[in-house]
Amino acid sequence: MRGDLMTTAIYPGTFDPMTRGHEDLVRRACSLFDQLIVAVAISRSKSTWFDLQERMAIAQAVFAGEAKVRIIPFEGLLVDVMRRECAKVVIRGVRSVTDFDYEVPMAGMNRRMLPGMETVFLLPADDLAHVSGSLVREIAKMGGPFEPFVPEEVVPWIKQRQNQPQKLPPSTQSSA
Repeated sequence: MRGDLMTTAIYPGTFDPMTRGHEDLVRRACSLFDQLIVAVAISRSKSTWFDLQERMAIAQAVFAGEAKVRIIPFEGLLVDVMRRECAKVVIRGVRSVTDFDYEVPMAGMNRRMLPGMETVFLLPADDLAHVSGSLVREIAKMGGPFEPFVPEEVVPWIKQRQNQPQKLPPSTQSSA
C-alpha cells in the first residue's frame, strides 16, 4: 500500500449471529487494510434470529477495541455501498468449495458493475472452518454448547434469545 492512499475494505454479511469465524476474518483483514467496514445486511430474503439493531450492537461490542473497524448497516447492492464508502475491496470468507462456487460469480458481477473493485477471499483458521451462523443458531435453539463458536460478547445475546418464547409460524397456529 502506498502511504498517500488509504485502502478501505468492506466485509458484508448478515452476521446472525457474529461467530468466531467472522471475528477471525475481521481481525486478519485489519492487518491487510487501513480501514475495515463491517457492513451488516438488512436481509429481506432471509429470516434472521436477531434484528438489524441487535446485530449492529453485537458487532460493535465484538470490535469495540479495534480502531480500524467501523460498523454500518446496509441494504441493496454492495457496489452502491462500496461507492458511498469509497471502498475498493470486498472481503469474503470461504470455508469450502461450495462457498467458493457461490462467491465467484457474485465477485464477477460486482466487478462488472464497479470496475476496479476487487474481492479478496480469506480462508478461516483451520479450527473455525466448520463454524457458521446457521449451525450456531441450531445448536443454541436445541440447548447445546454454542459458546465455543462465538465471541464472548455474543454469548449473553444468544442466552437472552434462548429464554424468549418461540413464535410459531402463522400456518401452525390454531384458529380456534
